[in-house]
Amino acid sequence: MTALATFDEADRAAVMVMLLEDDQAADILSRLEPDELRLLGEKMCAISEIGPQDITEAITGFVERTEKLGHVVLDRVGQVRSLMTRAVGEMKADSLMQRIMPEGPQASALEIARWLNPQALVPLVRGEHPQAIAVLLVQLDPEVAAEVLHSLPPSIQPEVVHRIATLGPVSPEAITMLEELIARKLGDAQGQAALMIGGPRDVADIMNNAGKAMEKHIMPEIAKMDKALAKEIENEMFKFEHLFGLDPQSMGALLRDVDNDTLIDALKGITEAERECFFRAMSSRAADGVKDEIAARGRVKLADVVAAQKQIVAAARRLAAEGTIAFGAGGDDDYV
Repeated sequence: MTALATFDEADRAAVMVMLLEDDQAADILSRLEPDELRLLGEKMCAISEIGPQDITEAITGFVERTEKLGHVVLDRVGQVRSLMTRAVGEMKADSLMQRIMPEGPQASALEIARWLNPQALVPLVRGEHPQAIAVLLVQLDPEVAAEVLHSLPPSIQPEVVHRIATLGPVSPEAITMLEELIARKLGDAQGQAALMIGGPRDVADIMNNAGKAMEKHIMPEIAKMDKALAKEIENEMFKFEHLFGLDPQSMGALLRDVDNDTLIDALKGITEAERECFFRAMSSRAADGVKDEIAARGRVKLADVVAAQKQIVAAARRLAAEGTIAFGAGGDDDYV
């Protein structure tokens, strides 16, 4: 048992959150700052078993504190936005909330930046003055700031660090300029993201679930319009993970077309649970043999795994074209 007497306030908060329903806990966590969220998450992961008496004491302490604080008014606008997002999705919810509360409070660009991962932050500071980068980095969690710094050109890294070390007081005007810079960069990034909606991968996902009849109707027409695009879609439609949905009969037909070494290399790159769909199509003896070979193969280069998986996908594509195996959700033409 973990002794509650040794807990600090963050530990007690972690206990309280863990006692709540998932939806309630998620609502509370969504209101925390990044550093608070990280600390609470660490505490929740570190807690072992808690005794009933300790839980009672944690709840009693919470009640006593809330009685002293009085009733706290919840963020009603935030709650409405959350409900709207669950109902109609984030994009439509944003549009609705702009109509409902056009003058509502907006998170600052710096506040948004604090929630971004390093990969998203790097484009925001690329090519900017070291002083601006330094001011931004001190607003971030140290771990995130370190990753952003690492991603900067080596030639400016020392200057950025020097400016962080010698920043001193920063004028409100400098913070305002940084806000405007980040807001502009975020706007540009959102605009680029909007242009990337759709594409061959999305088409492939749709076609994989549309049934063979629709695929036979649509894909030849796409090829007439743009052969290269049709090829891209076709490549996306046949991913290695799509093989996991094959029935044992189709999987058996595929395995008979694949040499053993290629199969071993391909299976090295997936989890044991994902391998089961392959093993179910084999006899028990054959499956045990393959498992032994996988264990004996040792480490395999990722490039070799990818190459092996591509060979199996190519075989699956050929067998599907011949009608030997079938992918997708079905359709009238898929059954006889």
